[in-house]
Amino acid sequence: MPRRDEIAARMADAILKRLIVRKVVEVKDEAAARAAIRHVLVDDIAAEEKLDADARQLLLEHAKKIKESAADYRQLLGKVKEKLARERGFIL
Repeated sequence: MPRRDEIAARMADAILKRLIVRKVVEVKDEAAARAAIRHVLVDDIAAEEKLDADARQLLLEHAKKIKESAADYRQLLGKVKEKLARERGFIL
């Protein structure tokens, strides 16, 4: 199981347990509910990874300008990710 799936599975389990304990939902088939939550989380993690890759690629395209300006790469990466996330309707 790839890391992304492993993380999503643990998160789905924790989310479902909390929802059941707090009586937010009544679940008849816990395995199906867990699988549905895991699927949403895997998609969300994949979208965030794509966003991160796109932001890094955008900064690579402008690497020379960034180096000349002595800007902080991590700050720029964060700002680019925020901008791309807003444009794509993605909440970080």
